[in-house]
Amino acid sequence: MFTLSGEGKWLPAIFAVAAVSLITALAFGKFFIPYLRRKSFGQSIREEGPKWHMSKQGTPTMGGFIFVAASFVGCVVSSALMMASTENMWWLPLFLWVFSLGFGIIGFIDDFVKVAKKRNLGLTAIQKLILQLVMSLVFVSLLRYAGILTANVFIPFVGVSIPIHWVVYLVLSVIAISGAVNAVNFADGVDGLLSCVTLPVAVFFVAVGILRDNAGVSLFAAGLAAGLLGFLFYNFNPAKVFMGDTGSLFLGGAVCALAFALDMPAIFFIVGFVYIVEILSVVLQVTYFKLTHGKRIFRMSPIHHHFEMGGWSEKKICAVFGSITTLLCIIGYIGIMGSYAF
Repeated sequence: MFTLSGEGKWLPAIFAVAAVSLITALAFGKFFIPYLRRKSFGQSIREEGPKWHMSKQGTPTMGGFIFVAASFVGCVVSSALMMASTENMWWLPLFLWVFSLGFGIIGFIDDFVKVAKKRNLGLTAIQKLILQLVMSLVFVSLLRYAGILTANVFIPFVGVSIPIHWVVYLVLSVIAISGAVNAVNFADGVDGLLSCVTLPVAVFFVAVGILRDNAGVSLFAAGLAAGLLGFLFYNFNPAKVFMGDTGSLFLGGAVCALAFALDMPAIFFIVGFVYIVEILSVVLQVTYFKLTHGKRIFRMSPIHHHFEMGGWSEKKICAVFGSITTLLCIIGYIGIMGSYAF
């Protein structure tokens, strides 16, 4: 396994990868956003959304390519450094990136259809779901084949791993990944929100990778975090570019990839709490609306729009949701550390 503790063999590499990814994101965005404008790759705003969002009509979308590209450069540097140090699993950062990219490609197809047809609806829900299930099945199977993933469910705080039959684990994992990726996607709705929520999650995985002596995870997460930070420079309110489904689905895939690569997918329920609340608010709203023939629980779903319509600014939503996620990441890290005491 990797050695990140002790003399901190990989800590300089983590900072180097983060620096390279950040510079790449800032530089790439400088040229990519004007390109999107020239190609008229503008976002179509939902008619049923907040009325003041209509002023964002035409803002370039598919900006997720900025951190997709930045994290790729980080992964190339990561794998090169690991290979030079004769680490057996030098390919892990690139493998995690490729899996994330698979979801990003699904998002790109969806974005492209929206842009080409100048409407807010891209792929159908069933088309997205089938593609996501296939991607998840391949990823989990390959992790198992590589010996990275067990069929045990790790429970933080108590240090207990519950064994499950592999077939059952595989089915549950595929469903869970698809659900988690869509939950992350729902958190993208106001300027900078998904970036502000996912940035602390990525930093969390850097820290846990260090704790668990997994350089591949730490390096990939460091490149992802830095790429998001660079993207946030362009995406924070008022946004110069939106990440689109290209970016949000890539991030969903990346978060799942990191959790499964550490063999602790259950940690998503702690650090991904905001994602879960976002998708649950949609499910509850739709269900209640149908059962009551038109009544609503929230002013609008996903829940960030509920607060927005209640008077919260987009910056306040980002600050609150990001702070909650940061706190939960700290709690999750303490829970993993505490599990070693058992």
